[in-house]
Amino acid sequence: RFHAIIRALELMRNRLETQARNVAVPAFPALEEWMAREGKLGNATLYAEVDGGNEALIPIREWSDAVNTQVEDIAHGVPPFPLVRECLEIMNARADCMIISQTPVEALEREWSEHGIDHHVRLIAGQELGTKKEHLEFATSGKYSPGNVLMIGDAPGDHKAAIANGVLFFPVNPGEEEASWRCLQDEALNRFFNGTYPGEYQKQLLDKFDTCLPEVPPWE
Repeated sequence: RFHAIIRALELMRNRLETQARNVAVPAFPALEEWMAREGKLGNATLYAEVDGGNEALIPIREWSDAVNTQVEDIAHGVPPFPLVRECLEIMNARADCMIISQTPVEALEREWSEHGIDHHVRLIAGQELGTKKEHLEFATSGKYSPGNVLMIGDAPGDHKAAIANGVLFFPVNPGEEEASWRCLQDEALNRFFNGTYPGEYQKQLLDKFDTCLPEVPPWE
């Protein structure tokens, strides 16, 4: 979320409509400085930084707390995408499954429990347990060969965590989530379990993933 707020403010600041109306979009150099040196971005480290005297980050702490509160308020009665449950059942029957996220553990446990899918995973790892890269490393290093680990994600950070650990990655394409989960159910999981996922097949999926994540917004 910290990278996202910086990028969102930057995009807002550069829009012609914003400039034409002389909107003063705030900047947070203290946040960027903290992000550049902090290896574990999350509320816990943010609180520690503020408690250590970095008062310039107080507005960011208040905003981050508000995000958590709003997620808790609105994330009710929102079911998983179609076929998520079916994919979890397939995976759980043949593999050890876990959640890797930078969302607080409390929210993850609440949302997965609400929809009765938490029993499909052996571990729920949220921001309190470190970065996604660390989650993968702690859970898999020395336990599974890289070719026997498949991370499923919908963001570049998920892919980077998989690359850092040398494991396979299945992308859920933004805006095409239902088609992605159908692909996972119909063919990708079978390929993973029979050893034909790496190589050209994964590359095709990643190439499509890249097209769904343009670096330049449509108005630029």
